[in-house]
Amino acid sequence: MKNNWKISRRRMLKGAGACIALPFLEAMAPSSVLASPFVASPKRAVFMFSPNGVCPGKWNPTGIGSDFQLSPILKPLERHKKDILVLQQLMNYYSTKGVEGHYSKTGNFLSSLEVARTIGSNVNVGGPSIDQVIAKKVGKETIIPSLVYGIDRMSSGVCTSTGITKLYGSYISWETASKPAAKEINPRFAFDRMFRNVVPNKNAKPENPLKESILDAVMEDAQTLQKSLGIADQHKLEEYLASIRSVEMRLGNKEQMKDFESGISPSIKKELQRLDIQIEEHIDLEAGIDCTERVRLMLDIMALGLWSDASRVGTFMFSNSATRRNFSFLEGVRDNFHSVSHHQKDPRRMLQYELINTWHIEQVAYFLDKLKSIPEGDGNLFDSSMVMYGSGLKDGDRHSEENLPILLAGGGGGKIKSGRHIIFEENTPLANLHQTIGHIMGADVEGFADGTGILSEIFA
Repeated sequence: MKNNWKISRRRMLKGAGACIALPFLEAMAPSSVLASPFVASPKRAVFMFSPNGVCPGKWNPTGIGSDFQLSPILKPLERHKKDILVLQQLMNYYSTKGVEGHYSKTGNFLSSLEVARTIGSNVNVGGPSIDQVIAKKVGKETIIPSLVYGIDRMSSGVCTSTGITKLYGSYISWETASKPAAKEINPRFAFDRMFRNVVPNKNAKPENPLKESILDAVMEDAQTLQKSLGIADQHKLEEYLASIRSVEMRLGNKEQMKDFESGISPSIKKELQRLDIQIEEHIDLEAGIDCTERVRLMLDIMALGLWSDASRVGTFMFSNSATRRNFSFLEGVRDNFHSVSHHQKDPRRMLQYELINTWHIEQVAYFLDKLKSIPEGDGNLFDSSMVMYGSGLKDGDRHSEENLPILLAGGGGGKIKSGRHIIFEENTPLANLHQTIGHIMGADVEGFADGTGILSEIFA
């Protein structure tokens, strides 16, 4: 039976000390939209960054257009091959100017302008990053303008080899040329900020995160709403609440381990950490502790944020620039990421480099799986999303910035013709891709950075 009861797009589930945004439901769409064969969903854009470049000879696919084969590093995306674009010959021109090294090629990854040489806090990346330009436009329609996530705390100090502040390597999202967007690395804070209540100050963190289940707090309101929804919307809401419960349980398990860990020996605690039972915010990067679960937890929270329409824009940094994270939790790897990226053509280091790169792509594939698993409108969340993944370097050993390793996944609301390997004209501005994503998102990005126009080749 058709449900004629309508609810506001801004309707939320409320309870004592908790507030949860709802996913896109048919009951929120105007009758005129529901009468059409396709119910339009809001578009989303996510920018994912990995430092240190990729192993030479292991990234570029073979073949052109739709007739291409994935490279060894990209193999984890085989099941998503028809839904991705591998983009070649994009270059961040201003990474070649001024300061050499990793840090300057991270800070301007999404701003595409020259960074100012400085050893202090007076940083400047030339202008706001593309995610924040988009968020300024579409963020007015959501409770949080953008989700800015990572897993590494801010790096401080000065890079001794380049004489530049390491602050540039800690951020890809910039509200202004001199103000980085606050990056959340704590899953509990990221979750509570989005679902505990509406926080006016987007840089604020809850001082006392809610220990009780947020879902339990709003369940009475959820049950009342369920009775008024159509069958399709009831199923959507049930799946959405189940996903929130899953994330809550994973967060709760980590909190419950704290008292237990306090009474055990250091050697056992190290093993528990290796098994990822508890990862602290200030983790020892060189301890070889498996960070996979922490990354996936943050990605799951981001997916919930997009699903609930709490935000339509997100960035995720797998690590800070020049990270010394030890990836020895991967079979065949014994060293840290930064050192193996300076491989000097040593086959043993290059193999480790490739394995670490492949792990990153496995996490991208996990996120795409998550988006595809979430039904929305006549398709799924992936269909209305764009996920850009890349690095500010091509080869970490040479600090090369030409032909950057860049992927674009998602349907962009039907705008993108995926499943192709595209080779653009040599040294095409990376800012052209930023402009293209901004254009699809409905933001005015004409003249962004050194861009010369949108990439019409990616359109359906």
